[in-house]
Amino acid sequence: MQNQSASSIYTFFNGLGVATAYGMLGLSIWLAPVNLATKGFWLMGLFLLTLSLVNFVKYRMDARMSEDRISQIEQARTEKLLEDYVSEKDAA
Repeated sequence: MQNQSASSIYTFFNGLGVATAYGMLGLSIWLAPVNLATKGFWLMGLFLLTLSLVNFVKYRMDARMSEDRISQIEQARTEKLLEDYVSEKDAA
């Protein structure tokens, strides 16, 4: 239970940091002395960067989960082989 609480606090703190960063960046773009087309271009770039980062993190998390699943399968197979070997030795 404590691990989940720590994870929730960590997630909230990071979410707050991201929201603050986006707020400050939005304010600086709003106050920048450039025309509206340039501001739109910057915001489009920011949106695409955010989308790319989310996809990158999802890809890495999926890859790690796949590696963990393969490791669990290999460990279960090894345990089954050892169990079969031990039971054959006991039978002999």
